[in-house]
Amino acid sequence: MTTRDDILLTAGDAELTVQAGNGCRAGSLRIGGTEVLRPGDHYGSFPMVPWCGRTENGRFKNGAREHELPVNDPPHAIHGTVRDSAWRTAHRTDSQASFTYDLVDPWPYKGRVTQVFELTEDALTIRLGVETYDDSFPAQAGWHPWFLRRLTEDGPDVTLDFDAAWQEERGADHLPTGRRVDPRPGPWDDCFGMPDGVDVTLTWPGQLELQVTSSAQWAVIYDEQPEAVCVEPQTGPPNGLNTLPRLVTPIEPLETATTWTWRRL
Repeated sequence: MTTRDDILLTAGDAELTVQAGNGCRAGSLRIGGTEVLRPGDHYGSFPMVPWCGRTENGRFKNGAREHELPVNDPPHAIHGTVRDSAWRTAHRTDSQASFTYDLVDPWPYKGRVTQVFELTEDALTIRLGVETYDDSFPAQAGWHPWFLRRLTEDGPDVTLDFDAAWQEERGADHLPTGRRVDPRPGPWDDCFGMPDGVDVTLTWPGQLELQVTSSAQWAVIYDEQPEAVCVEPQTGPPNGLNTLPRLVTPIEPLETATTWTWRRL
């Protein structure tokens, strides 16, 4: 289902639908007529801003000031505040579009988020930026794509290939414990450190290969659902507002990018 807020970008036989009114998520990516993202209002691929993953008990500090966020994944706050909000379309062409969103309550600081999509015949590049109007604040940015486990009903399961320098040890509360361990076999709902940048290859044997790269240095891999798998580039680990804060200042915005490159097999 499409709405008047949806933007369709095309390049060759690639088609991307951006749902500006639904968190500025990529609601659909079709390559040669084949859908690669899980459809649905809460799926596709959505931006995670101004934090990624879980924030412990919905609380974080900025210096001496403590703030509370809505606990939408009890007992934690998860995936930021922008994924269910309407964004403004700033510019578009046949293959490119840019969008903006002004941070508002329940995020306690004023600022602006920008997201830019650039589609070519064999790649999609997405850029995220977070800037502040006034006070500096800690923030994270990233994406949460839901890639279909199978591209066709009777097709093969996707495989994941990546190298990570470490895995963030996950506690019973689903937050990193602070220990870095050697990467462990899946299934995963885990964060991996990739200091040279995220680089994960998804392969649907005999059908498609898609490489996810990013300037970000962490990726959460989630493959515990039968319908889809997630490869989530992000600028810090879960609970990073508390454990590894990256300040957005009036002279230093937070900027990151990801590229998905594909080829048919």
